[in-house]
Amino acid sequence: MSSTESFEDLLRQFDRAQPGTRQGEPKVGDRVQGTLVSIGEDFAFVDLGGKTEGRMEIAALRNAEGELTAAVGDSVEAAVTGKDADSGTLLLGSQHGHKYHGIEELQQAFSQGLPVHGQVTGAVKGGLEVQIAGLRAFCPASQADIRFVEDLAEFVGQRLDFRITKLEGGRRPNLVVSRRALLEEEQRLRAESTRAQLKEGAVLAGTVTSFKDYGAFVDIGGLEGMVHVSELAFGRVTHPSEVLRVGQPVEVAVLRIEPAQGGRQQEKIALSIRALARDPWSDADQRFPVGTRVAGTVSRLQPFGAFVELEPGIDGLVHISELGAGRRLNHPSEVLKIGDRVEATVLGVDLERRRIGLTLDQAKGSGDPAEAAMPVVAQDRGAERVETLGSFGALLKESLDKRR
Repeated sequence: MSSTESFEDLLRQFDRAQPGTRQGEPKVGDRVQGTLVSIGEDFAFVDLGGKTEGRMEIAALRNAEGELTAAVGDSVEAAVTGKDADSGTLLLGSQHGHKYHGIEELQQAFSQGLPVHGQVTGAVKGGLEVQIAGLRAFCPASQADIRFVEDLAEFVGQRLDFRITKLEGGRRPNLVVSRRALLEEEQRLRAESTRAQLKEGAVLAGTVTSFKDYGAFVDIGGLEGMVHVSELAFGRVTHPSEVLRVGQPVEVAVLRIEPAQGGRQQEKIALSIRALARDPWSDADQRFPVGTRVAGTVSRLQPFGAFVELEPGIDGLVHISELGAGRRLNHPSEVLKIGDRVEATVLGVDLERRRIGLTLDQAKGSGDPAEAAMPVVAQDRGAERVETLGSFGALLKESLDKRR
């Protein structure tokens, strides 16, 4: 082996052992991995390899009970959120805004892009008034949140983190801040983490953010996907608000991912809640055996028959030939209407085609000819349950009464 080859081998080995010395310094937003070298009261320090060191707030290493989840020597992973201009130390993890005192400290935070902590003291024309380090700052309405906020008064009194976007003047500076900038940066970091596990079939936790007539939008970690109304549940859903509420945590399955194109900045992600629910048809033949007497609600009327919802996601069909008790009907609406509660007998179950055949003729289920006069429609009137015969049955009863 030549001396050149030996040197190259040694160099490659050195690169593997000290990757930080051969690569550019991580930038804000990059995810880095290192070893905890010390843990203090407020901060922990992380060796990132080479001569690069990171600083992380202790809060990022504590669980909900306040207990430390890592020790010196452990490997940790975090995102770069900034850089200390004086020491060159990289700031890691969630760097919450600190309380600053005086214009000089604010200028330092402004130059380093560090978040600052302030209290919203009022909603003014076009935005929010914020007190930071004893100075009055202005946050434009468009920078108060990622989403449009109709009533800015909801922020008044809250202590929030901001990024300084403009700092001009002397003792009474023109101080402009943005909360949106921090939220977007946090969202971007979360989105990068989510994309690493984003694939068709993946099951993710999310939060419902908004509704449209055609579906619900869900934040799955910095990225937003849409659950079409047909994927909300096995039962019939006409609007997402019937089964969900904004802010509700949900578990979703990824159906499709369409890459960003045509000027669209983010990919389109199709989600499903229904895919994770139990399929009501899986054992429908056992729960609705032939001959069983069932109750349901008329959900749809078609020229060929009436659909009856037996439970969410399970509809049975009463063919028009099973509605007239021997009399020919032109349409099911002659004896039924949508919303009617009916009792029926199961004629057959086809799991493969997801179909249940029903009859409203009780005689076919019980063998009692006296029960075969007409469909029984159950109507709820308070606590009283009244059973009335269909229109043809009523006419038949009236005719028999006259003969008597």
